[in-house]
Amino acid sequence: MAKVIAITGASAGIGRATALRLGRAGASVAICARRRERLEDVALAIEQAGGRGLPVVADVTSDQDMQRFVADAVERFGRLDAMVCNAGFGIYGEIDRIAPADMRELLDVNVMGTFNAARAALPVFRRQAGGHLVVVSSIVGKRGIPYLGAYSATKFAQVGLSECVRAELEGSPIHVSVVYPISTDTEFFDVMVARSGHATRASGPRQSADRVAERIARALAHPTPEIYPYRLSRALTLLNALAPGFCDRVVKRWGREPIDV
Repeated sequence: MAKVIAITGASAGIGRATALRLGRAGASVAICARRRERLEDVALAIEQAGGRGLPVVADVTSDQDMQRFVADAVERFGRLDAMVCNAGFGIYGEIDRIAPADMRELLDVNVMGTFNAARAALPVFRRQAGGHLVVVSSIVGKRGIPYLGAYSATKFAQVGLSECVRAELEGSPIHVSVVYPISTDTEFFDVMVARSGHATRASGPRQSADRVAERIARALAHPTPEIYPYRLSRALTLLNALAPGFCDRVVKRWGREPIDV
């Protein structure tokens, strides 16, 4: 039986790539974001790929919107097998140069957005006696890098929330997975530049949104607690645990140093 998956932030980037990958597998995919036209384009692409799409205009910062998103998915498809908490954005720069209002918005979208989506989906999973919560964090949710302190803080928060929920559900038929992408080729960084007011100078490995989507699809078929789309990035977390001071020097060259535009 094809799965029913809900994805937040699905109008672009990793969310869109994941929706299309699941559509090709014949899944029924409920997608949400704030941009109606883009959502409808993604829903059409899901249908063309062989799946079923349900676009729902919703804001992850609204508990009411997330409750409605999940209710619409269940009403349309009869159940919900997985919730992919993907919506988020970033701001970079030294934390003393980031406005408190911007930090609050980061927390609202990245952390409360994950909380609201998970909070809406978990009661359905409990009623069904099964389900899968997938949280798209970042490798900087395991190890911070320079100039991403504000964003990294929200990614760490997602990880802490997910680990607690996973432990609470240990032994149950409900799975929790956290995804740790590295820098991914999406419009994420264009948004980051626009929101931060600076371009960045950075180096380091990158990956495609399709690669992340493929790993998410595999995890939905074979649940695993942690997903590292770029496998070598796991080594960074081990290095940080063993030698955090040395790791500081390693990640310094990967920091997204702001430059004037």
